[in-house]
Amino acid sequence: MKKTILLIWAGAAVYAAGVAVDYAAEGKLWWSHIQFLADDNLAGRDTGSEGYRQAVTYVTTQFERAGLKPLGTSGYQQPIKFDKKELVPAESSLALVRDGAVEPLALGSEASLSARGDLAPEVEAPMVFVGYGMVIPEVHYNDLADLDLKGKIAVYVSAGGPVKAPGNVRSHYSSGAERWAAFKRAGAIGIATIPGGRGPNTAAGQTPPDGAAGAGTADAAAAGRGGRGNGGGGGGRGGAPQPSIALADKALQESQGQQVVMTVTRLGAEKLFAGSGHTFDEIQKLANANEPLPTFPLIGTLRAKSVVKHSDLEASNVVGLLPGTDRKLKNEYVVMSAHLDHLGTGRPVNGDNIYNGAMDDASGIASVLEIARLMKATGVKPKRSIIFLAVTAEEKGELGSRYFAAHPTVPAGQIVADINLDMFLPLYALKVIEVQGLAESSLGEPVRAAAAAVGVAVQVDQEPDQNRFIRSDQYSFIRRGVPALAFKFGYEPGSPEEKTRKDWVKNIYHKPSDDLNQPVDTAAAAQFDRIILSLLQRVADAPQRPEWNKDSFFRRFAEKAE
Repeated sequence: MKKTILLIWAGAAVYAAGVAVDYAAEGKLWWSHIQFLADDNLAGRDTGSEGYRQAVTYVTTQFERAGLKPLGTSGYQQPIKFDKKELVPAESSLALVRDGAVEPLALGSEASLSARGDLAPEVEAPMVFVGYGMVIPEVHYNDLADLDLKGKIAVYVSAGGPVKAPGNVRSHYSSGAERWAAFKRAGAIGIATIPGGRGPNTAAGQTPPDGAAGAGTADAAAAGRGGRGNGGGGGGRGGAPQPSIALADKALQESQGQQVVMTVTRLGAEKLFAGSGHTFDEIQKLANANEPLPTFPLIGTLRAKSVVKHSDLEASNVVGLLPGTDRKLKNEYVVMSAHLDHLGTGRPVNGDNIYNGAMDDASGIASVLEIARLMKATGVKPKRSIIFLAVTAEEKGELGSRYFAAHPTVPAGQIVADINLDMFLPLYALKVIEVQGLAESSLGEPVRAAAAAVGVAVQVDQEPDQNRFIRSDQYSFIRRGVPALAFKFGYEPGSPEEKTRKDWVKNIYHKPSDDLNQPVDTAAAAQFDRIILSLLQRVADAPQRPEWNKDSFFRRFAEKAE
């Protein structure tokens, strides 16, 4: 195990809600879970791997010790079947066909094929540049207006744009699922992304996430999710094409109909635009300035040959129940979730090829385990039942949470809230909590109260352009109509804390350095856990179930579910 560096608050015993709490001691217990889950022995907890299975066993044991009850037919585990897809590069190819001449696109240096979607073994189709590829009915914005996409490939810049829309509205329609749905309605049979734009998910130094608006790999662009993981092997790892996985349940596959899925590099984009009257430099300059982009047909056709090997894969969510005590409310459920998987192994960085995922998201799992332990230790008796949920395949497109939300181990209509912990980043003292979704539902009130009880301020998302409210497992519940919250350690603009967090995103996010050898304020993490514990209690004991605010964009999902 690598050397561990800890930053511990001075003064072990402090008071929270009138009860003496030893944050230093509780922080050590929290860190001990991360020490196991992010150890090199688990090799990055890739979905379905031996390391992931060890993590499942560990979480199951901790749930048992916390007195949680199993919820499924398989005990604490909810097995999920996946279709693992591997592109065979030696037997796959891309080429431009113009006036009978065939010009190959070099895989890797000019373009990349993805194993996602319903790739056709062979396809040849025209291409249309569709700008940012955005369709947002609420603000009457439509990049596809008056374009003929039937039987064609939509080529687009997947970040940025001049759209004037509320952050959450734009975030939703920026997701891979919504973009592809719009392309598919217009008759497209495939997608290709080109670089450019400084919009959501493309902060300096940050690897664009899977399926979100700034997806920068073919697997990413095709993931069809609003999330922030890296399907097909993980961002920043490079090298050969990585396997991707999809839920075997076809009803939950959101990339159906994608016969071609590719990402084009600068070199490839210059070839694509040749003869169109536009250049890649022109498009990139406009996109970097978030200016409107022209839309136009590209010259010739794209010929794609894709050979994909399929194999079965299985991985489990882990589910534990703390039963409620109220005769009526115990049949309603508050979900406390975090994702257990990470990126596995990949290209070495400074000699290290293990993507340990200490903060992303062993930290969230550690908090789920600690909060369950604290509920047992303090004798908490919630009126509603609380589900503790460790989900798989978040990094592959929020697949584990999507499966659970579609096939919950309790009646779906009785799930009243999701409190999700993903990479909340306890890198400094906790003065303010950033709450994603704060203004969207009645959950804003109890989280404010829980934080205020220990003198911690609450703030809204400080980087709304990053689309983070739709970039983790809470969005699987939101799309089913369930109010949800997600969290980060907050900061004041221009503060040292802001620099610390942004430096972490630039230098450590989705890299091997997200390991046990990074500075972490464990006592601050323990204080955060206590606030989340208080939040859970307040939501579980409230007379009324949480509701979306009347002006929330996400209210539509609840209305649709009714």
